[in-house]
Amino acid sequence: SRLIPAMMSRWNHVEQAPADPILGVAEAFKLDPAEKKVNLGIGAYRDEAGKPWVLECVKAAEKVLLEELNSGKSNKEYLPVTGLQAFLDVTAQVILGKDSPVIKDKKVAICQSLSGTGALRISAEFLSQYNPGVDVYCSDPTWGNHHAIFAKAGLKTHKYRYLTPTMTLDLDGMLEDLNKAKEGSVFILHTVAHNPSGVDPTEEQWKLIADVCEAKKAIPIFDTAYQGYATGDLEKDAFSVRYFAHERGMELMATQSYSKNFGLYGERIGALNVVCKDAACAKKIQSQLGLIVRAMVSNPPLHGAQLVATVIGNDALYKQWDCELKMMSNRIVDMRTALVAALKAIDCPTPASIYNDWGHITSQIGMFAFTGLQEKHVTILCDKYHIYCTTNGRFSMAGVNPNNVAYIAEAMKDALVTAGPSTVA
Repeated sequence: SRLIPAMMSRWNHVEQAPADPILGVAEAFKLDPAEKKVNLGIGAYRDEAGKPWVLECVKAAEKVLLEELNSGKSNKEYLPVTGLQAFLDVTAQVILGKDSPVIKDKKVAICQSLSGTGALRISAEFLSQYNPGVDVYCSDPTWGNHHAIFAKAGLKTHKYRYLTPTMTLDLDGMLEDLNKAKEGSVFILHTVAHNPSGVDPTEEQWKLIADVCEAKKAIPIFDTAYQGYATGDLEKDAFSVRYFAHERGMELMATQSYSKNFGLYGERIGALNVVCKDAACAKKIQSQLGLIVRAMVSNPPLHGAQLVATVIGNDALYKQWDCELKMMSNRIVDMRTALVAALKAIDCPTPASIYNDWGHITSQIGMFAFTGLQEKHVTILCDKYHIYCTTNGRFSMAGVNPNNVAYIAEAMKDALVTAGPSTVA
């Protein structure tokens, strides 16, 4: 071992980590003293005034939980390692359906997690233990954390094509790349509202993707961060998972996050569902998921799970949640339309000549718009207009509101005129 001088830390060789590309945007926004500024970076819902919003169904559930706590009906004891049973009973039904045959036949191993990120991390650890060395394929582009999560479990990640230069689904490229993968590889699929592009396969295209997964004996992992938030319809947004599990009878994993569709960002509540061929296998897998959680966080947090279970388990609160999902989804759709209208009104040039118009923004769904802007444009948005987004031109549409949409459009036009069009490969 090396000798360390008395006045020097043994950790001096540790390098400063780079800022997270998404969370770093939020931090830069907070530190900006400008009075007029816009945060289009982090994926969190904002109301029309640009303020964080707590769902009314969540507020009502909080009152129920407080009454139960004050009456002694509930407490703050540790949860079992796989989570709150009342939550586990309902969360699989959200993604797979109340009448799901795989749930009825007890073919689903379920584990509470620290939101969707935690569910992915548990799945990665499970794969590392029971399918070591398996290749993991992520869409290009994908959520920035996907590669890091599976790499932390010692797994090698690869990319498959996903977008055309004009922001449509490159289905041929996607299927070709997945077909070239090793048999038994892991395919990370976005259940709905692809992040960062907002470009989703159609139902017919999902069937073609299922054909490849089946032929390659792949392990599909459906990352579900926006169910209900994407279209306002929980059932419609779950089509891909339910088709693979029910119509095709595939074994798969489906992660869930209740950050976006419940607004429970800070509660870190989610789940991992593993659909198996039989109940005996599901029981064994659930026991092993519990051991993984035990070594990671000992056991999951209580409050977020109670909130979700309370809302979903109460008919009136569930209906209220459904209405609020539609309201959030509709506002995002309205802001997409408003932004495109504002760009058209000022004759803003498109990102590049290959675009006929700005219609790709309105054809995308979910939290994000993949604008086609590049880092040179984003730099101008940030430095000159104090508009913050990720360097790949991804806008969180929740940050757009009637008070700033014209300002954003004017800034986009200036950035494109000043820096020139995007470079197209």
